[in-house]
Amino acid sequence: MSPQTKTATGFILYAARGATHPALRSLEDELEIQDIGRIAEAAASHDAPAILLLTDVLAADAGALASLRALPEHVVVVSKGDAARHAAQSAGRLFLALDAARDDEAVLALLRGAAQHAATLLGACRARQQLERMSSELRELNRIGLALMSERDPDRLLGMILAQARRITTSDAGSLYLVEEAEDGGPRLRFRLAQNDSIPDIPVPNITLPIDETSIAGHAASTGQPLVIDDAYEIPESAPYSFNRAAFDEKYGYRAMSMLTVPMKDHKDEVVGVLQLINRKRSSGAQIRDEESAREHVLPYTQSHVETVMSLAGQAAVSIENMRLYQAIERLFEGFIKAAVTAIDQRDPTTSGHSVRVATLTCDVAEVVDRADREPFKSLRFSREQMRELRYAGLLHDFGKVGVREEVLIKAKKLPPVMFERMEARFDLIRRTLEAEFHKRRAEHLLERGTEGWDAFLSELAAEFRRDMERLDKLQQAVREANEPRVLPEASAEILHEVAAQRFPDFDGKLVPYLTSEEFHYLSIPKGSLDDDERKQIESHVTHTYNFLLQIPWTDDLSSLADIAYGHHEKLNGSGYPRRIEAPQIPVQTRIMTISDIFDALTASDRPYKKALPTERALDIVKMEASQGLLDAALVELMIGSGVYRKVLEVDWRQL
Repeated sequence: MSPQTKTATGFILYAARGATHPALRSLEDELEIQDIGRIAEAAASHDAPAILLLTDVLAADAGALASLRALPEHVVVVSKGDAARHAAQSAGRLFLALDAARDDEAVLALLRGAAQHAATLLGACRARQQLERMSSELRELNRIGLALMSERDPDRLLGMILAQARRITTSDAGSLYLVEEAEDGGPRLRFRLAQNDSIPDIPVPNITLPIDETSIAGHAASTGQPLVIDDAYEIPESAPYSFNRAAFDEKYGYRAMSMLTVPMKDHKDEVVGVLQLINRKRSSGAQIRDEESAREHVLPYTQSHVETVMSLAGQAAVSIENMRLYQAIERLFEGFIKAAVTAIDQRDPTTSGHSVRVATLTCDVAEVVDRADREPFKSLRFSREQMRELRYAGLLHDFGKVGVREEVLIKAKKLPPVMFERMEARFDLIRRTLEAEFHKRRAEHLLERGTEGWDAFLSELAAEFRRDMERLDKLQQAVREANEPRVLPEASAEILHEVAAQRFPDFDGKLVPYLTSEEFHYLSIPKGSLDDDERKQIESHVTHTYNFLLQIPWTDDLSSLADIAYGHHEKLNGSGYPRRIEAPQIPVQTRIMTISDIFDALTASDRPYKKALPTERALDIVKMEASQGLLDAALVELMIGSGVYRKVLEVDWRQL
């Protein structure tokens, strides 16, 4: 019998302490006979079918029969007696009885049949195990694919791709390259990531490779085919690529042996990167640092590994393309938001930089909140996506100002500019009128009386004219002071009534007031530069912002952006605008933005209608509003205690 036939038939294991059947001697060329003590080791290797021959002595050993349960299911039991039958059947093993075999030929036929049964069972077992392995790999690839598709952070995505590829192949190390555009416009490979269990703190060199066959990674990228190398130190000289030992192994004390390098192709079959795995290990905990450890622990990559990693590489390529598309969308959003902020600044140059400063301070405070280890923020954490959403909301919180009339939006004084110029021109006319009246009365005296009493008359007339002009200057100065966007004192209010009551003759001789009713209305504004109607127009920018942001089809991770920006003028006690909502309806992101908005408005030096307050005074006002229940006191304390507010004070945003 040939060795091939012998291996295909299987082997018999029998009890050394029991008598063997005489017929076994004629099967020595067909079956390999081993001691029963090795059945567990031999059968578990699945190298050949296994038959367990139980003698009468062993069949009576209950302990030995109980061990049947630990044997692989493809082991066939051949024996006599009910004890052996019961033990084999209860253990789920195929049992063939020797009781019916009357002669040696019958025993031989029974044993040959048992070997064939064992071979069939082993084949089925191997097929089932392979199917289970393939199903497990498929489930694992699906799980990895879902994880890759949901990851948006570029660095974490690349790290996950390489780590998962190493895990499913038990690889000690690996590298990842991405295709990028070179200076000449052509493609090249950029070394992006390296991992190594034996050298945990492996540096990532800043290198690029041409996409050609001169390097291992370049070969995989240029040909689009995987490359399997059993020993990187024994690459044939005829190969177009080579392995540079000095670049890493000799420098850091390593031994690269088996390598699997696969291209990562997207859905268009275009290579977007290369995945390189190094040193498949027998045990995941093994350390590879020299020739001896490599020979002991490293295994070559099989075709099964190639297929699995190629599948993973395909998923990784699609994930990388999705990541790049997502980054392009982010850049599009960034461009849109920068354009929107530019539009706000151009519409209201006096507050240029406000949106950027508010967004910066808001995010800085949010980072402090995220790191807080005490209540009420101990369990509050912001994800990367939430921080980006908060920054966008901060940048766009005033975008609704584009819907406010420009003369209201940039109004720095109480009187609109055109109305102020008209009022100033009227006072000039009054002054010219007084001068004309002075010269008219002097001329009339000369015509009627000549020089009689001239000196006394002229002296009295000049004094009266001087008093009228001084009074006019005083009234005009009072009007100018009332036009400033400050709190209107009671004395100034009285002077305004006095001015409004004054009359002078126009060109037709009709008496007209020094101030029109509309001018008097604006000059009587008790505080600031806006009347009630104008203030409502300014306040409407919040609603304009919200309605505008609602029109944008934000992604799910930016879905709360409009709501965050909508509430930045609300107060915790319901006294804010436009909805007058209270604390439970105001999210923490909006509360942070509200504090940042107020602080910047108080300290900004670019407001024409007010001077910037000193930092300490601004902080006192913010703390006062917090004590009054208008602002979140815990957030105010956190902002002041951390000192993050200083950043927006130190940077000249106009230079950005």
